[in-house]
Amino acid sequence: MKIKNICCIGAGYVGGPTMAVLALKNPDINITIVDINEARIAAWNDNDLNNLPIYEPGLKEVVQEARGRNLFFSTEVEKAIDEAEMIFISVNTPTKTYGKGKGMAADLKYIELSARQIAKVATTDKIVVEKSTLPVRTAQAIKNILDHTGNGVKFQILSNPEFLAEGTAVQDLLNPDRVLIGGENSKEGNETINALVDIYATWIPKEQILTTNLWSSELSKLVANAFLAQRVSSINAISELCEVTGADVSEVSKAIGMDSRIGPKFLKASVGFGGSCFQKDILNLVYIAKSYGLNEVADYWEQVIIMNDHQKNRFAENIVSKLYNTVSGKKITFLGWAFKKDTNDTRESAAIYVADALLNEEAEITVYDPKVSEERIYEDLDYLNTRSPEENRRLLKVVMEPYHACEKAHAVAILTEWDEFVEYDWENIYTSVIKPAFVFDGRRILDGQFMKDIGFQYDAIGVSILNNI
Repeated sequence: MKIKNICCIGAGYVGGPTMAVLALKNPDINITIVDINEARIAAWNDNDLNNLPIYEPGLKEVVQEARGRNLFFSTEVEKAIDEAEMIFISVNTPTKTYGKGKGMAADLKYIELSARQIAKVATTDKIVVEKSTLPVRTAQAIKNILDHTGNGVKFQILSNPEFLAEGTAVQDLLNPDRVLIGGENSKEGNETINALVDIYATWIPKEQILTTNLWSSELSKLVANAFLAQRVSSINAISELCEVTGADVSEVSKAIGMDSRIGPKFLKASVGFGGSCFQKDILNLVYIAKSYGLNEVADYWEQVIIMNDHQKNRFAENIVSKLYNTVSGKKITFLGWAFKKDTNDTRESAAIYVADALLNEEAEITVYDPKVSEERIYEDLDYLNTRSPEENRRLLKVVMEPYHACEKAHAVAILTEWDEFVEYDWENIYTSVIKPAFVFDGRRILDGQFMKDIGFQYDAIGVSILNNI
């Protein structure tokens, strides 16, 4: 089965980069990414590749080579569905904000709308690929919709979750640890699986392409994110213990990470994890476990979220405490707003919640981030609905120059591990801030001794308070 035309519904963080790389590596396949968001599609088609809606190192080079050749971005959703033999669904699956499962379950309304649109338009057999992160057994719901509201055509469902990390998405796609494809264990199902295997096999060794049943594939994505988040929360829990015992969490991390059974990845203590996946997927896993009556399983995974929230809260509380128990009217500079470096994505960023806590204490915050827009920062705060938009804009300012951001600050807080922050002239910054000068390093990226030698009161996650005396 040779695929010639692919449609991807959804031009966001999953669909855009993934399809761009698929197009790059399969020049004989026409790939059309569709979205009803006209502004997003216009940004993907912008002649200035610096205006792409997603910032990822290497992405604009991939788009530049493939766009217009065999990669297309369009708002003509039905036309693309009609022409495609294989359709990827890459729409958003946020946590529900209403009804049953509110605050935990995945909201599948966009998945259902996509399935119904495919069923309405399709007049030829289609392979439908789940690319979005979905609860286990969602494929059955999609197939029920397609089989009962379609036009008599045959549909095959595949699960092909993405495992890319924002900030390294293009490299993760070009050199993945593995590609996972789940499908039906039948003759037709195996043929369908092989059709997708062949697309990836143009650049990925087949031994790295893992095939499973649908349910294993769907669940594996949630579990992968849960395990990664669990490691972050685990080391963050230890960071608090280090702070009161005289230990240094970076030394503990190195010691345990050299154990081959554990390994060093995701063992760096920080102000907490963010992003679109970890919290959402763990909450979804918790909801699934509870729905099957597995309360102990649910409680175990929910603790990962509780620990992450605690880490963000105590970072904010530490700033208040060190600034003599009040930040009212004091300028706090935030370096970084994105949830991690090398991305402009701010979803569930720790900076949002630390800022919210400090603004509740009447702090005056100035933010600098090299890739996040002023509009995005205010939208993040307004979404919390803690204060009025006017109050958010009164208390928080966004600037485009880091040294200006630090001028006359009572404290500087590092919320994102951007490489450029390490290279700043911190001696110069020290001359411009209010003394005593505090730096709160939420990402452990600066040399603590160097900062202390300059004159800063340096405070980092996981460093013993005994060593700061």
